[in-house]
Amino acid sequence: MQLEKIVAYHKALADPTRLRMLLLLSQRELHGQALAEKLNLSQPTVTHHASKLREAALIKERREKNTVFFSLNPYFIREHAQASVDFIFRQEEVADMSDVNETLKASVMRNFFSKDGRLRQIPAQYKKKLIVLGHLVEQLEFGRKYTEKEINAFIQNYHEDFATIRREFIMHQFMYREDGIYELNPKEMWTRWDQVN
Repeated sequence: MQLEKIVAYHKALADPTRLRMLLLLSQRELHGQALAEKLNLSQPTVTHHASKLREAALIKERREKNTVFFSLNPYFIREHAQASVDFIFRQEEVADMSDVNETLKASVMRNFFSKDGRLRQIPAQYKKKLIVLGHLVEQLEFGRKYTEKEINAFIQNYHEDFATIRREFIMHQFMYREDGIYELNPKEMWTRWDQVN
């Protein structure tokens, strides 16, 4: 699961009112007016919090004429919770793994990068692609914030398909993007090629 989805899940839960709504909905389906009465809130406030929970896929809604009923989405609540645990504790598995296969890495660098450092092509094989992506992001500065234009220019120094590579940086958690600004994630968060079978 992408980091952005895990963050959105925790943002949705980071409010006492929304947690109380989820607790009430764990008992049974309720319409907005009933939630407002039980929580002593206005209808617009309940609607606002319900939209945040719905965006994170934590609740479902159904309409019956002019009434909207809310219910829990237990599958996604559990899925997001497990994704958070897996994300945090996968590092334990990483620590147990054997040394990096330097021979493979050297072979990928030799086969996919030209002498001037440009990327000949994006590898199709997942493990090799991760090696290439890791090598590229290691040329960026930790702690520096990059605009999308700066990231595109950086990638074009290596390969013309900046859109694909930029997307891969995010998908494999090498970088984090918020409001069009890109920043390197800590190395511990990067998808590791030496963990791929």
